[in-house]
Amino acid sequence: MPQFRLSEAAELLGVSDDTVRRWVRGGQLTATTDGAGRKVVDGAELAAFAREQAARPNDPSGVGRSARNRFVGLVTDLVVDKVMAQVELQCGPFRVVSLMSAEAVRELDLKPGSLAVAVVKATTVVVETPGGQS
Repeated sequence: MPQFRLSEAAELLGVSDDTVRRWVRGGQLTATTDGAGRKVVDGAELAAFAREQAARPNDPSGVGRSARNRFVGLVTDLVVDKVMAQVELQCGPFRVVSLMSAEAVRELDLKPGSLAVAVVKATTVVVETPGGQS
């Protein structure tokens, strides 16, 4: 089973090492000691904890849809020409870029600072592992 040092867990969760240590002391995460004497967290437990901790902003659209991947964020940049546009959103720690018609940008009244939801529906999702492990 994969194990992560507390500093690695902190990086993956986007928090400080001290926060992870507090979670361990508080019993929210279980740490064991690896062969080198370092505190580690089991990968499966860390994944479950990450899912529980994930704060999802409310989707302001109020629309039902089959796509499960919704990223609520702010428009940070627009490049609009006569026909097409590139729209950049910052959705939490993720940068999402969409190409759409310039007409759609006008209809949605998108501007830097606008609240928007990037909805992704893909039949192909590439999953990679560090170091090419299979």
